[in-house]
Amino acid sequence: MSSITIRNLPEETHRALRLRASLAGRSTEAEVRAILEQAARPVGRIQLGSLLAEIGQQAGGFDLNLERDKTPAAPMRFE
Repeated sequence: MSSITIRNLPEETHRALRLRASLAGRSTEAEVRAILEQAARPVGRIQLGSLLAEIGQQAGGFDLNLERDKTPAAPMRFE
């Protein structure tokens, strides 16, 4: 794993990062890592679930009432 050092970080920014990390229930280092990972993701990458949800909202939504099939599945056969 790579590591970086950030110099000359204003105390106010450091304090805000510590608060944000505390609210998220993680360390300041983990919070900074999450922020960097989010910021470094490729732009334009489509999240399929988000795209489908947006299409459904634009279409006015729908009600999907499915009953789960509760019959037991046949056991696997390894012959």
